[in-house]
Amino acid sequence: MQVTGRITRILDKISGQKRDGSGTWEKQSFVVETNDNYNNIYCFELFGADKVSSFNSQYEIGSDITVDFNISTNEYKDRYFTTLQAWKFGNSEN
Repeated sequence: MQVTGRITRILDKISGQKRDGSGTWEKQSFVVETNDNYNNIYCFELFGADKVSSFNSQYEIGSDITVDFNISTNEYKDRYFTTLQAWKFGNSEN
């Protein structure tokens, strides 16, 4: 799926230790608002130090962006959690 809009918020980076002890992981979320009348706010998650670093070097609040993403839902103790996993991002002019 793909959405184009403007970045309205960039959340703090989160990092931790991999379960197998082989290193660390990094993720960051950001919010994009579109011009659509309904369902116009999306909170995306980036996973991986390379994607987080690339995103932070290119974008800031107010930047226009196009995001390609997958929708992922996980169940934990009879509760469901849905994540918009960004896997590609670029300038909205492209």
